[in-house]
Amino acid sequence: MSAGRKYRVRESTEAIVGAVTGSLARPGTVLLGRLDAAGRLRYAGRTTQLTATLARVLATQLAPAGPGHPWTGRTFSAGWGTGKTLTPTLTRPELVVEISAEVSLNGAGRWRHPLRMLRPRADLSPADVPRFGQGNTPAAS
Repeated sequence: MSAGRKYRVRESTEAIVGAVTGSLARPGTVLLGRLDAAGRLRYAGRTTQLTATLARVLATQLAPAGPGHPWTGRTFSAGWGTGKTLTPTLTRPELVVEISAEVSLNGAGRWRHPLRMLRPRADLSPADVPRFGQGNTPAAS
């Protein structure tokens, strides 16, 4: 009997910051989205805990969400197998970040595993980000 092997592959891509856990001044994790074909921001995944350095950099670029944020009233699970929900702080969905993500998506088009934030991408706009469900396709620019 041979043992199966599991290979994890990570690639970098971009997503839009839609919310954070913690506060805008000290974000803990980032909730990310991508625009769907109709231009709506869809939740795509959450990062692991930010390093102190990334949290400080991100805090200088975040803005509070205005009225009509697409995730207003939405609940987010705190993790697999838990009934707990997150209490995110919604942000203006304009900031693009580069992330490291495993290649697998779930049936809903979201990343199956936590993402690692690499850096903000001030050179990109939300329109440059791959569409929701496109996995680890690189940005348009």
